[in-house]
Amino acid sequence: MTEDVSVRRIGASEVMSYVEALTDVLIDCVEGGASVSFMLPLPREKALAFWRGVGEGVMRGERALLVAEDHERQVLGTVQLILAQPENQPHRADVAKMLVHRRGRRRGIAHRLMTAAEQTARDEGKSVLVLDTVTGGDAERLYERAGWQRVGVVPKYALMPDGAFCSTTFYCKHV
Repeated sequence: MTEDVSVRRIGASEVMSYVEALTDVLIDCVEGGASVSFMLPLPREKALAFWRGVGEGVMRGERALLVAEDHERQVLGTVQLILAQPENQPHRADVAKMLVHRRGRRRGIAHRLMTAAEQTARDEGKSVLVLDTVTGGDAERLYERAGWQRVGVVPKYALMPDGAFCSTTFYCKHV
């Protein structure tokens, strides 16, 4: 299961050293059909640029980045908290880019990442979390089992990597 996997928050001083590994996870997820803001084919340079931007956000304190690594320090998954919110929402964070490499799936890694994200949110003084996911996807079951409240569905909200429309379900959780 997940005994050989550790989940931790990546600090500002080390975030850029994770860009390549995170790029591998993102490309694998998109190639596997995940609707996570990117279309096929996903050029490596585009994925690298995305993660560099995330790294800059971590260094500015706008995001928290968590990774799941195996005993060989191979990144198997990641999730982010977008901490920077409008001034009338200082208590809220958005959960973003919950990604688990296909070789790490069905091992409880996503659940461990979400548990760590919720604890990180509490540590950061955030009490309301919001996320969205593809309607009907595996992630819906994960979030509902973890106590997330389904808020609603927006039909044709996004595109799958192959260009097909997909609906998006929004969730929230008070932590």
